[in-house]
Amino acid sequence: MNGTATRRTAPSPVLDWAPPPELATELGVRHPSPSGNPRDKSFPRGLSVQAAYAAIDVMFVCLGGIAIFLLRFGLVHHMSITAALFHSQSAHAYLGFFFLYAALIVLSCISHNLYRTPRERSVFDESWMVVKAVAIATALLSLFIFTSGEKEISRLVVWSSGVFSVIALSGWRAAKRHLVFRRTRAGINVRRVLIVGTGRLGRAMARWLEENPQFGYVVCGFLDSRPSSDPRVLGAIKDLRTVMLAHFIDELFITLPADRTLVKHLVLQARRLRLNLKVVPDLYDGLAWQAPLHTLGGFPLMELCRQPIPALGLAVKRVTDIVIASLLLIASAPLLALLAILIHLDSEGPVLYIAERVGHKGVKFPCYKLRTMIVGADEQKDELRNGNERNGPFFKLADDPRVTPLGRWLRKLSLDEIPQLWNVLRGEMSLVGPRPHPVDDFERYDIEHLRRLDVKPGLTGLWQVTARRDPSFDTNMALDLEYIENWSLWLDLKIALKTFPAVLRAEGN
Repeated sequence: MNGTATRRTAPSPVLDWAPPPELATELGVRHPSPSGNPRDKSFPRGLSVQAAYAAIDVMFVCLGGIAIFLLRFGLVHHMSITAALFHSQSAHAYLGFFFLYAALIVLSCISHNLYRTPRERSVFDESWMVVKAVAIATALLSLFIFTSGEKEISRLVVWSSGVFSVIALSGWRAAKRHLVFRRTRAGINVRRVLIVGTGRLGRAMARWLEENPQFGYVVCGFLDSRPSSDPRVLGAIKDLRTVMLAHFIDELFITLPADRTLVKHLVLQARRLRLNLKVVPDLYDGLAWQAPLHTLGGFPLMELCRQPIPALGLAVKRVTDIVIASLLLIASAPLLALLAILIHLDSEGPVLYIAERVGHKGVKFPCYKLRTMIVGADEQKDELRNGNERNGPFFKLADDPRVTPLGRWLRKLSLDEIPQLWNVLRGEMSLVGPRPHPVDDFERYDIEHLRRLDVKPGLTGLWQVTARRDPSFDTNMALDLEYIENWSLWLDLKIALKTFPAVLRAEGN
Protein backbone atom coordinates (compact mmCIF):
# COMPACT_ATOMS: atom_id res chain seq x y z
CA MET A 1 0.00 0.00 0.00
CA ASN A 2 1.44 3.36 -0.93
CA GLY A 3 1.92 5.85 1.84
CA THR A 4 1.16 8.91 -0.25
CA ALA A 5 -1.93 10.60 -1.54
CA THR A 6 -3.07 10.81 -5.13
CA ARG A 7 -0.29 11.74 -7.52
CA ARG A 8 -0.51 14.33 -10.24
CA THR A 9 1.94 15.95 -12.58
CA ALA A 10 3.63 19.25 -11.90
CA PRO A 11 2.12 22.47 -13.27
CA SER A 12 2.63 23.01 -16.97
CA PRO A 13 4.77 26.19 -16.66
CA VAL A 14 7.69 23.95 -15.71
CA LEU A 15 7.68 22.60 -19.25
CA ASP A 16 8.88 25.95 -20.56
CA TRP A 17 12.34 25.17 -19.21
CA ALA A 18 14.62 22.25 -20.04
CA PRO A 19 18.00 21.65 -18.44
CA PRO A 20 21.09 21.72 -20.63
CA PRO A 21 22.08 18.27 -21.98
CA GLU A 22 25.03 17.80 -19.62
CA LEU A 23 22.93 18.60 -16.54
CA ALA A 24 20.00 16.59 -17.86
CA THR A 25 22.24 13.57 -18.28
CA GLU A 26 23.58 13.86 -14.73
CA LEU A 27 20.12 14.38 -13.25
CA GLY A 28 18.46 11.74 -15.36
CA VAL A 29 15.97 14.22 -16.84
CA ARG A 30 14.53 13.24 -20.22
CA HIS A 31 13.99 15.79 -22.94
CA PRO A 32 10.62 15.63 -24.67
CA SER A 33 10.39 14.16 -28.13
CA PRO A 34 9.15 16.35 -31.01
CA SER A 35 5.67 14.94 -30.51
CA GLY A 36 5.66 16.22 -26.95
CA ASN A 37 5.80 12.79 -25.36
CA PRO A 38 8.75 11.41 -23.41
CA ARG A 39 10.95 9.13 -25.46
CA ASP A 40 10.69 6.32 -22.93
CA LYS A 41 7.66 5.23 -21.02
CA SER A 42 7.77 2.99 -18.01
CA PHE A 43 5.05 1.02 -16.33
CA PRO A 44 3.06 2.91 -13.71
CA ARG A 45 4.58 2.79 -10.28
CA GLY A 46 3.05 -0.02 -8.22
CA LEU A 47 1.43 -1.66 -11.25
CA SER A 48 1.98 -5.15 -9.86
CA VAL A 49 0.37 -4.17 -6.55
CA GLN A 50 -2.60 -2.60 -8.31
CA ALA A 51 -3.03 -5.72 -10.46
CA ALA A 52 -2.98 -7.86 -7.31
CA TYR A 53 -5.67 -5.65 -5.70
CA ALA A 54 -7.82 -5.96 -8.82
CA ALA A 55 -7.36 -9.75 -8.84
CA ILE A 56 -8.51 -9.94 -5.21
CA ASP A 57 -11.60 -7.89 -6.09
CA VAL A 58 -12.40 -10.18 -9.04
CA MET A 59 -12.02 -13.24 -6.81
CA PHE A 60 -14.42 -11.89 -4.17
CA VAL A 61 -16.99 -10.75 -6.74
CA CYS A 62 -17.01 -14.13 -8.49
CA LEU A 63 -17.07 -16.12 -5.24
CA GLY A 64 -19.84 -13.93 -3.90
CA GLY A 65 -21.87 -14.33 -7.08
CA ILE A 66 -21.52 -18.11 -6.99
CA ALA A 67 -22.53 -18.21 -3.30
CA ILE A 68 -25.61 -16.07 -3.94
CA PHE A 69 -26.47 -18.26 -6.95
CA LEU A 70 -26.32 -21.39 -4.78
CA LEU A 71 -28.42 -19.84 -2.04
CA ARG A 72 -30.99 -18.50 -4.51
CA PHE A 73 -31.68 -21.91 -6.04
CA GLY A 74 -31.55 -23.91 -2.83
CA LEU A 75 -28.48 -25.94 -3.72
CA VAL A 76 -27.22 -25.76 -0.15
CA HIS A 77 -29.93 -28.31 0.68
CA HIS A 78 -29.84 -30.22 -2.59
CA MET A 79 -26.18 -30.87 -3.24
CA SER A 80 -26.98 -33.90 -5.36
CA ILE A 81 -28.16 -31.70 -8.21
CA THR A 82 -25.31 -29.17 -7.95
CA ALA A 83 -23.11 -30.75 -10.61
CA ALA A 84 -25.98 -31.09 -13.07
CA LEU A 85 -27.07 -27.48 -12.63
CA PHE A 86 -23.52 -26.15 -13.08
CA HIS A 87 -23.54 -27.69 -16.55
CA SER A 88 -26.89 -26.16 -17.43
CA GLN A 89 -27.43 -23.26 -19.80
CA SER A 90 -28.68 -21.11 -16.91
CA ALA A 91 -25.45 -21.61 -14.96
CA HIS A 92 -23.39 -20.66 -18.01
CA ALA A 93 -25.40 -17.46 -18.38
CA TYR A 94 -24.86 -16.56 -14.74
CA LEU A 95 -21.15 -17.30 -14.98
CA GLY A 96 -20.77 -14.96 -17.95
CA PHE A 97 -22.61 -12.20 -16.12
CA PHE A 98 -20.49 -12.69 -12.99
CA PHE A 99 -17.32 -12.11 -15.04
CA LEU A 100 -18.94 -9.08 -16.69
CA TYR A 101 -19.94 -7.81 -13.25
CA ALA A 102 -16.38 -8.28 -11.94
CA ALA A 103 -14.98 -6.35 -14.92
CA LEU A 104 -17.44 -3.50 -14.34
CA ILE A 105 -16.53 -3.34 -10.66
CA VAL A 106 -12.80 -3.25 -11.45
CA LEU A 107 -13.32 -0.43 -13.97
CA SER A 108 -15.47 1.46 -11.47
CA CYS A 109 -12.85 0.98 -8.74
CA ILE A 110 -10.18 2.30 -11.11
CA SER A 111 -12.28 5.41 -11.78
CA HIS A 112 -12.60 5.93 -8.00
CA ASN A 113 -8.83 5.47 -7.54
CA LEU A 114 -9.35 2.49 -5.23
CA TYR A 115 -6.21 0.69 -6.36
CA ARG A 116 -4.02 3.44 -4.96
CA THR A 117 -4.61 3.51 -1.22
CA PRO A 118 -2.89 6.46 0.50
CA ARG A 119 -2.57 6.11 4.26
CA GLU A 120 -4.24 9.47 4.79
CA ARG A 121 -7.48 8.00 3.49
CA SER A 122 -9.64 6.73 6.38
CA VAL A 123 -11.33 3.34 6.46
CA PHE A 124 -14.73 5.06 6.31
CA ASP A 125 -13.76 7.13 3.26
CA GLU A 126 -12.40 4.08 1.46
CA SER A 127 -15.48 2.00 2.32
CA TRP A 128 -17.75 4.76 1.04
CA MET A 129 -15.79 4.85 -2.21
CA VAL A 130 -16.27 1.07 -2.50
CA VAL A 131 -20.03 1.51 -2.00
CA LYS A 132 -20.18 4.06 -4.82
CA ALA A 133 -18.02 1.97 -7.15
CA VAL A 134 -20.08 -1.20 -6.60
CA ALA A 135 -23.37 0.71 -6.89
CA ILE A 136 -22.36 2.13 -10.26
CA ALA A 137 -21.24 -1.29 -11.53
CA THR A 138 -24.44 -2.95 -10.26
CA ALA A 139 -26.63 -0.28 -11.87
CA LEU A 140 -24.82 -0.70 -15.20
CA LEU A 141 -25.19 -4.49 -15.08
CA SER A 142 -28.90 -4.21 -14.21
CA LEU A 143 -29.40 -1.77 -17.09
CA PHE A 144 -27.60 -4.15 -19.45
CA ILE A 145 -29.75 -7.09 -18.34
CA PHE A 146 -32.93 -5.03 -18.76
CA THR A 147 -32.06 -3.71 -22.23
CA SER A 148 -30.81 -7.10 -23.48
CA GLY A 149 -34.08 -8.79 -22.56
CA GLU A 150 -32.23 -11.52 -20.67
CA LYS A 151 -34.82 -13.52 -18.67
CA GLU A 152 -32.47 -16.07 -17.08
CA ILE A 153 -30.78 -13.63 -14.71
CA SER A 154 -32.48 -12.92 -11.41
CA ARG A 155 -32.35 -9.28 -10.32
CA LEU A 156 -32.33 -10.52 -6.73
CA VAL A 157 -29.07 -12.42 -7.40
CA VAL A 158 -27.52 -9.32 -8.97
CA TRP A 159 -28.39 -6.95 -6.14
CA SER A 160 -27.55 -9.51 -3.46
CA SER A 161 -24.17 -9.96 -5.13
CA GLY A 162 -23.76 -6.19 -4.96
CA VAL A 163 -24.33 -6.17 -1.20
CA PHE A 164 -21.87 -9.04 -0.75
CA SER A 165 -19.28 -7.25 -2.92
CA VAL A 166 -19.55 -4.07 -0.85
CA ILE A 167 -18.95 -6.01 2.36
CA ALA A 168 -16.14 -8.16 0.94
CA LEU A 169 -14.26 -5.42 -0.96
CA SER A 170 -14.41 -2.89 1.86
CA GLY A 171 -13.70 -5.61 4.45
CA TRP A 172 -10.45 -6.91 2.95
CA ARG A 173 -9.23 -3.37 2.37
CA ALA A 174 -9.93 -2.47 6.00
CA ALA A 175 -8.13 -5.64 7.18
CA LYS A 176 -5.13 -4.88 4.95
CA ARG A 177 -4.98 -1.28 6.17
CA HIS A 178 -5.18 -2.40 9.80
CA LEU A 179 -2.34 -4.88 9.26
CA VAL A 180 -0.13 -2.27 7.58
CA PHE A 181 -0.78 0.32 10.30
CA ARG A 182 -0.13 -2.25 13.01
CA ARG A 183 3.21 -3.23 11.47
CA THR A 184 4.15 0.43 11.02
CA ARG A 185 3.39 1.28 14.65
CA ALA A 186 5.54 -1.68 15.65
CA GLY A 187 8.45 -0.14 13.73
CA ILE A 188 8.35 -2.60 10.81
CA ASN A 189 9.08 -1.19 7.34
CA VAL A 190 9.42 2.38 8.62
CA ARG A 191 11.28 5.07 6.68
CA ARG A 192 14.05 6.93 8.52
CA VAL A 193 13.81 10.65 7.70
CA LEU A 194 16.32 13.51 7.81
CA ILE A 195 14.88 17.03 7.52
CA VAL A 196 16.97 19.81 5.95
CA GLY A 197 16.09 23.06 7.67
CA THR A 198 15.18 23.84 11.28
CA GLY A 199 12.81 26.66 10.49
CA ARG A 200 9.13 26.82 11.33
CA LEU A 201 8.13 24.60 8.42
CA GLY A 202 10.76 21.96 9.13
CA ARG A 203 9.87 21.66 12.79
CA ALA A 204 6.14 21.62 12.02
CA MET A 205 6.66 18.75 9.59
CA ALA A 206 8.79 16.84 12.11
CA ARG A 207 6.12 17.31 14.76
CA TRP A 208 3.37 16.09 12.42
CA LEU A 209 5.37 13.01 11.38
CA GLU A 210 6.02 12.13 15.03
CA GLU A 211 2.35 12.53 15.92
CA ASN A 212 1.26 10.29 13.04
CA PRO A 213 3.46 7.16 13.20
CA GLN A 214 0.99 5.20 11.08
CA PHE A 215 2.46 6.85 8.00
CA GLY A 216 5.67 4.94 8.55
CA TYR A 217 8.19 7.77 9.07
CA VAL A 218 10.73 8.11 11.88
CA VAL A 219 12.38 11.54 12.15
CA CYS A 220 16.06 11.02 12.99
CA GLY A 221 17.00 14.70 13.13
CA PHE A 222 17.79 17.85 11.15
CA LEU A 223 20.52 19.33 8.99
CA ASP A 224 21.03 23.07 9.04
CA SER A 225 23.84 25.37 7.97
CA ARG A 226 23.33 27.58 11.03
CA PRO A 227 25.00 26.65 14.35
CA SER A 228 22.55 25.16 16.84
CA SER A 229 22.63 23.74 20.36
CA ASP A 230 19.61 21.54 19.57
CA PRO A 231 20.74 17.89 19.93
CA ARG A 232 18.43 16.95 17.08
CA VAL A 233 20.53 18.98 14.65
CA LEU A 234 22.93 16.27 13.47
CA GLY A 235 25.17 18.47 11.38
CA ALA A 236 25.47 21.03 8.63
CA ILE A 237 24.21 20.47 5.10
CA LYS A 238 27.75 19.64 3.98
CA ASP A 239 27.65 16.68 6.41
CA LEU A 240 24.79 14.99 4.51
CA ARG A 241 26.78 11.92 3.48
CA THR A 242 28.21 11.28 6.94
CA VAL A 243 24.90 11.79 8.73
CA MET A 244 22.98 9.73 6.18
CA LEU A 245 25.31 6.75 6.57
CA ALA A 246 25.62 7.00 10.36
CA HIS A 247 21.84 7.11 10.91
CA PHE A 248 20.75 4.82 8.04
CA ILE A 249 18.61 7.54 6.48
CA ASP A 250 16.05 6.46 3.85
CA GLU A 251 14.52 9.81 2.86
CA LEU A 252 15.50 13.46 2.85
CA PHE A 253 12.88 16.20 3.33
CA ILE A 254 13.92 19.72 2.27
CA THR A 255 12.00 22.52 4.01
CA LEU A 256 14.41 25.42 3.46
CA PRO A 257 13.33 28.58 1.63
CA ALA A 258 13.87 28.20 -2.11
CA ASP A 259 17.57 28.05 -2.90
CA ARG A 260 17.90 26.59 -6.37
CA THR A 261 21.63 25.97 -6.24
CA LEU A 262 21.38 24.18 -2.90
CA VAL A 263 18.43 22.02 -3.94
CA LYS A 264 20.11 21.01 -7.20
CA HIS A 265 23.22 20.09 -5.22
CA LEU A 266 21.17 17.99 -2.79
CA VAL A 267 19.37 16.26 -5.67
CA LEU A 268 22.69 15.20 -7.16
CA GLN A 269 23.94 14.04 -3.75
CA ALA A 270 20.75 12.08 -3.12
CA ARG A 271 21.00 10.31 -6.47
CA ARG A 272 24.58 9.30 -5.76
CA LEU A 273 23.62 8.03 -2.29
CA ARG A 274 20.48 6.24 -3.58
CA LEU A 275 18.47 8.35 -1.17
CA ASN A 276 14.82 9.34 -1.59
CA LEU A 277 14.39 13.11 -1.63
CA LYS A 278 11.24 15.22 -1.21
CA VAL A 279 10.91 18.99 -1.11
CA VAL A 280 8.28 21.65 -0.61
CA PRO A 281 7.36 22.35 -4.25
CA ASP A 282 9.21 24.88 -6.34
CA LEU A 283 10.28 24.86 -9.97
CA TYR A 284 14.02 24.66 -9.23
CA ASP A 285 15.24 25.50 -12.71
CA GLY A 286 13.25 22.68 -14.28
CA LEU A 287 14.18 19.89 -11.89
CA ALA A 288 10.46 19.69 -11.07
CA TRP A 289 9.52 19.10 -14.72
CA GLN A 290 6.75 16.48 -14.70
CA ALA A 291 7.66 15.53 -11.13
CA PRO A 292 4.84 13.80 -9.21
CA LEU A 293 3.25 15.76 -6.39
CA HIS A 294 1.99 14.35 -3.10
CA THR A 295 0.43 15.69 0.06
CA LEU A 296 1.37 14.44 3.51
CA GLY A 297 -0.63 15.82 6.39
CA GLY A 298 -1.44 18.93 4.37
CA PHE A 299 2.21 19.48 3.40
CA PRO A 300 2.72 19.59 -0.39
CA LEU A 301 5.68 17.45 -1.43
CA MET A 302 7.41 17.13 -4.78
CA GLU A 303 9.41 13.96 -5.30
CA LEU A 304 12.49 14.88 -7.32
CA CYS A 305 14.52 11.79 -6.59
CA ARG A 306 13.38 8.32 -5.70
CA GLN A 307 14.94 4.87 -5.61
CA PRO A 308 11.99 2.46 -5.45
CA ILE A 309 12.29 -0.52 -3.16
CA PRO A 310 11.35 -3.75 -4.94
CA ALA A 311 8.73 -4.61 -2.35
CA LEU A 312 7.33 -7.56 -4.29
CA GLY A 313 10.79 -9.06 -4.82
CA LEU A 314 11.69 -8.60 -1.14
CA ALA A 315 8.42 -10.27 -0.13
CA VAL A 316 9.26 -13.23 -2.36
CA LYS A 317 12.76 -13.28 -0.86
CA ARG A 318 11.32 -13.45 2.66
CA VAL A 319 8.89 -16.24 1.76
CA THR A 320 11.74 -18.13 0.09
CA ASP A 321 13.89 -17.69 3.20
CA ILE A 322 11.16 -19.11 5.44
CA VAL A 323 10.38 -22.10 3.22
CA ILE A 324 13.98 -23.11 2.46
CA ALA A 325 15.24 -22.49 6.01
CA SER A 326 12.40 -24.60 7.44
CA LEU A 327 13.12 -27.48 5.06
CA LEU A 328 16.88 -27.31 5.70
CA LEU A 329 16.41 -27.27 9.48
CA ILE A 330 14.17 -30.34 9.32
CA ALA A 331 16.52 -32.15 6.94
CA SER A 332 19.61 -31.31 9.00
CA ALA A 333 18.11 -32.24 12.38
CA PRO A 334 19.80 -35.73 12.50
CA LEU A 335 23.14 -34.19 11.48
CA LEU A 336 22.82 -31.47 14.14
CA ALA A 337 22.10 -34.12 16.78
CA LEU A 338 25.23 -36.06 15.74
CA LEU A 339 27.38 -32.91 15.72
CA ALA A 340 26.07 -31.93 19.15
CA ILE A 341 27.28 -35.27 20.54
CA LEU A 342 30.69 -34.88 18.85
CA ILE A 343 31.14 -31.33 20.17
CA HIS A 344 30.27 -32.47 23.67
CA LEU A 345 32.86 -35.26 23.46
CA ASP A 346 35.51 -33.05 21.83
CA SER A 347 35.74 -30.29 24.42
CA GLU A 348 34.05 -28.88 27.49
CA GLY A 349 31.38 -26.25 27.07
CA PRO A 350 27.97 -25.70 25.49
CA VAL A 351 27.12 -27.08 22.06
CA LEU A 352 25.82 -23.73 20.77
CA TYR A 353 27.81 -20.51 20.62
CA ILE A 354 25.50 -17.49 20.85
CA ALA A 355 27.05 -14.06 20.26
CA GLU A 356 25.77 -10.61 19.34
CA ARG A 357 26.08 -9.66 15.71
CA VAL A 358 25.17 -6.44 13.91
CA GLY A 359 22.45 -6.73 11.31
CA HIS A 360 20.12 -4.63 9.16
CA LYS A 361 20.33 -0.89 9.93
CA GLY A 362 22.75 -1.59 12.79
CA VAL A 363 20.28 -3.66 14.85
CA LYS A 364 22.05 -6.16 17.10
CA PHE A 365 20.78 -9.73 17.37
CA PRO A 366 21.89 -13.05 18.92
CA CYS A 367 23.57 -15.14 16.22
CA TYR A 368 23.56 -18.93 16.63
CA LYS A 369 26.48 -21.18 15.67
CA LEU A 370 27.84 -24.56 16.68
CA ARG A 371 30.72 -23.97 19.09
CA THR A 372 34.07 -24.36 17.36
CA MET A 373 36.30 -22.70 19.98
CA ILE A 374 37.27 -23.30 23.57
CA VAL A 375 35.23 -21.70 26.33
CA GLY A 376 36.37 -18.10 26.99
CA ALA A 377 37.69 -17.59 23.45
CA ASP A 378 36.15 -14.10 23.19
CA GLU A 379 38.23 -12.87 26.16
CA GLN A 380 41.42 -13.79 24.27
CA LYS A 381 40.51 -11.94 21.08
CA ASP A 382 42.13 -8.62 22.00
CA GLU A 383 45.40 -10.38 22.80
CA LEU A 384 45.47 -11.97 19.35
CA ARG A 385 44.55 -8.87 17.33
CA ASN A 386 48.18 -8.04 16.62
CA GLY A 387 48.34 -11.20 14.52
CA ASN A 388 45.17 -10.38 12.55
CA GLU A 389 45.54 -11.66 8.98
CA ARG A 390 42.74 -9.53 7.55
CA ASN A 391 43.12 -5.91 6.44
CA GLY A 392 40.51 -3.68 7.98
CA PRO A 393 38.16 -3.83 10.96
CA PHE A 394 37.32 -7.54 10.97
CA PHE A 395 39.41 -10.23 12.59
CA LYS A 396 40.55 -13.64 11.28
CA LEU A 397 43.46 -16.02 11.94
CA ALA A 398 44.14 -19.06 9.75
CA ASP A 399 45.68 -20.98 12.66
CA ASP A 400 43.63 -19.59 15.51
CA PRO A 401 44.81 -21.32 18.72
CA ARG A 402 41.33 -21.03 20.23
CA VAL A 403 39.75 -23.34 17.65
CA THR A 404 39.17 -26.94 18.76
CA PRO A 405 40.23 -29.89 16.53
CA LEU A 406 36.59 -30.69 15.70
CA GLY A 407 35.84 -26.98 15.32
CA ARG A 408 38.48 -26.63 12.59
CA TRP A 409 36.77 -29.40 10.62
CA LEU A 410 33.32 -27.87 11.19
CA ARG A 411 34.55 -24.51 9.92
CA LYS A 412 36.09 -25.94 6.77
CA LEU A 413 32.74 -27.47 5.79
CA SER A 414 30.75 -24.47 7.14
CA LEU A 415 28.71 -26.88 9.27
CA ASP A 416 29.02 -24.57 12.28
CA GLU A 417 26.69 -22.11 10.55
CA ILE A 418 23.70 -24.47 10.22
CA PRO A 419 22.00 -23.09 13.39
CA GLN A 420 21.86 -19.67 11.70
CA LEU A 421 18.91 -21.06 9.76
CA TRP A 422 17.03 -20.25 12.96
CA ASN A 423 18.12 -16.61 12.60
CA VAL A 424 16.73 -16.71 9.06
CA LEU A 425 13.37 -17.97 10.32
CA ARG A 426 13.33 -15.22 12.97
CA GLY A 427 13.85 -12.60 10.26
CA GLU A 428 17.21 -11.40 11.58
CA MET A 429 19.11 -12.86 8.63
CA SER A 430 18.48 -13.96 5.07
CA LEU A 431 19.81 -16.94 3.16
CA VAL A 432 21.86 -14.56 0.97
CA GLY A 433 23.44 -11.28 2.02
CA PRO A 434 26.59 -9.75 3.56
CA ARG A 435 27.95 -11.78 6.46
CA PRO A 436 27.14 -10.37 9.94
CA HIS A 437 30.15 -9.03 11.84
CA PRO A 438 30.74 -9.14 15.61
CA VAL A 439 29.99 -5.99 17.60
CA ASP A 440 33.66 -5.24 18.30
CA ASP A 441 34.46 -5.41 14.58
CA PHE A 442 31.44 -3.20 13.83
CA GLU A 443 32.75 -0.59 16.28
CA ARG A 444 35.90 -0.34 14.14
CA TYR A 445 33.95 0.48 10.95
CA ASP A 446 34.61 3.67 9.06
CA ILE A 447 31.53 5.67 8.14
CA GLU A 448 31.56 4.30 4.58
CA HIS A 449 31.44 0.71 5.85
CA LEU A 450 27.97 1.23 7.32
CA ARG A 451 26.41 0.93 3.86
CA ARG A 452 26.77 -2.86 4.01
CA LEU A 453 24.11 -2.81 6.75
CA ASP A 454 21.43 -1.50 4.37
CA VAL A 455 20.26 -5.10 3.84
CA LYS A 456 19.85 -8.10 6.12
CA PRO A 457 23.00 -10.17 6.66
CA GLY A 458 23.05 -13.61 5.09
CA LEU A 459 24.26 -17.15 5.49
CA THR A 460 26.14 -16.78 2.23
CA GLY A 461 26.95 -13.87 -0.05
CA LEU A 462 28.82 -12.61 -3.06
CA TRP A 463 32.09 -12.35 -1.10
CA GLN A 464 31.85 -15.94 0.16
CA VAL A 465 31.54 -17.41 -3.34
CA THR A 466 34.05 -15.17 -5.14
CA ALA A 467 36.81 -13.96 -2.76
CA ARG A 468 36.45 -15.77 0.53
CA ARG A 469 40.21 -16.05 1.10
CA ASP A 470 40.98 -12.49 0.03
CA PRO A 471 42.29 -10.75 3.18
CA SER A 472 41.26 -7.27 2.04
CA PHE A 473 38.27 -5.74 3.83
CA ASP A 474 37.99 -3.30 0.90
CA THR A 475 37.36 -6.27 -1.40
CA ASN A 476 34.75 -7.54 1.03
CA MET A 477 33.09 -4.12 1.09
CA ALA A 478 33.18 -3.73 -2.70
CA LEU A 479 31.49 -7.10 -3.20
CA ASP A 480 28.89 -6.40 -0.51
CA LEU A 481 28.04 -3.05 -2.10
CA GLU A 482 27.90 -4.63 -5.55
CA TYR A 483 25.35 -7.09 -4.16
CA ILE A 484 23.29 -4.27 -2.59
CA GLU A 485 23.39 -2.07 -5.69
CA ASN A 486 22.42 -4.89 -8.07
CA TRP A 487 20.17 -6.99 -5.87
CA SER A 488 17.67 -9.28 -7.56
CA LEU A 489 16.13 -12.68 -6.94
CA TRP A 490 18.17 -14.03 -9.84
CA LEU A 491 21.40 -12.82 -8.20
CA ASP A 492 20.37 -14.54 -4.95
CA LEU A 493 19.79 -17.77 -6.85
CA LYS A 494 23.18 -17.60 -8.58
CA ILE A 495 24.97 -17.01 -5.27
CA ALA A 496 23.08 -19.87 -3.63
CA LEU A 497 23.99 -22.25 -6.46
CA LYS A 498 27.67 -21.26 -6.22
CA THR A 499 27.66 -21.83 -2.47
CA PHE A 500 27.33 -25.62 -2.68
CA PRO A 501 30.58 -26.15 -4.64
CA ALA A 502 32.38 -23.73 -2.27
CA VAL A 503 31.19 -25.76 0.74
CA LEU A 504 32.23 -29.05 -0.88
CA ARG A 505 35.69 -27.61 -1.58
CA ALA A 506 36.02 -26.96 2.18
CA GLU A 507 36.98 -23.31 1.69
CA GLY A 508 35.86 -22.23 5.13
CA ASN A 509 38.32 -21.26 7.86
